[in-house]
Amino acid sequence: MNSVSAPGAPLSPADIEQLDFDKQGGLLPAIITDAAGGVRMLGYMNREALQETFRRGRVVFYSRSRACLWEKGETSGHTLEFLEARTDCDRDALLIRTRPLGPVCHLGTSGCFGTTEAPLAFLHELQDVIAERIASRPEGSYTAKLYERGTTRMAQKVGEEGLEVALAAVAEGEEKLLAESADLLYHLTLLLLSRGLSLEHVAAELRARHASRG
Repeated sequence: MNSVSAPGAPLSPADIEQLDFDKQGGLLPAIITDAAGGVRMLGYMNREALQETFRRGRVVFYSRSRACLWEKGETSGHTLEFLEARTDCDRDALLIRTRPLGPVCHLGTSGCFGTTEAPLAFLHELQDVIAERIASRPEGSYTAKLYERGTTRMAQKVGEEGLEVALAAVAEGEEKLLAESADLLYHLTLLLLSRGLSLEHVAAELRARHASRG
């Protein structure tokens, strides 16, 4: 029998049978987060709900009150796009990373626990939007047009925006510095994605440097 993926590692559909559904009567609590890790809600999944989540690419829960499966947003349209699932060390709880398409709470708010969005969460959202523009190439999209011009032009834009940030830092006010910094982050994110990299890769590099310097 194969062991389940280690705690902290994304699960595959093959790992489902190794989870401990029996401990809590066939259900596992599923903590739902957004792509940046902000907690949005708590639901429950049985084996079939988790299987359907993998199959559909959207989060499916088990309703304890109705005793049936239900896909989040099946009536409101505010679905949860499934990104990955992880389990804890005891294999009896789930952490489900998602991309919410609209409010998550039935009260119309972004989450059921109030505001839990990480301060830098929008950078992940921005990265997702840029990736979508690269994939779909919508007409009139600045991102798509710049991407199509190639790595050299994108790199030039990063250089230009970096210079604008430096100039704003020494000769402009805070508002201008923030605006130029936003431009730089946008163009750097696009350049990274064009090379198959991401902001997460940059964060991992910074973390590794920090750890090596003790």
